[in-house]
Amino acid sequence: MRKRSLFLVMTLALAARTTCGAQFEDPVQPRVVELTAGKDSRYRQGGKIAPTIEVSVGEHFILRITAFRAKQTARDGSIHGIALLDKDENAVPGWRFYLHPGVQDLAVSAPDQPGRYTAVCTVICSDAHDDMGFTLLVNKPNSIAKDTQ
Repeated sequence: MRKRSLFLVMTLALAARTTCGAQFEDPVQPRVVELTAGKDSRYRQGGKIAPTIEVSVGEHFILRITAFRAKQTARDGSIHGIALLDKDENAVPGWRFYLHPGVQDLAVSAPDQPGRYTAVCTVICSDAHDDMGFTLLVNKPNSIAKDTQ
């Protein structure tokens, strides 16, 4: 009898924990956008150099960057960097990162204003450094083309 009662209590506790815990979990995981910061001083998405990434205003996402060492390295060991600039070339807060060799997951949020933003490399990584960048196209919610997701 005692074993049955204990089993019943454990079963109810497990059911309550599972049910209560489920209501606090966030079922929507942020989207992961993968880029490569190449040894040739180019950002790539797949095979596309200097890609355009489309996001919604305020969207939270993970920028997963695989960084490869180019010809030069900064004193702190970073091999590439990212700064996001608005149309007036002002830095967007929360968008300055220094990359080291390997994979880095950067939790970022899209700017609150729609528009075309430019991401540039902030570490002089080679003679081709000035051409290292990508575009972040920030759209109003629900206006992103279906084929880019």
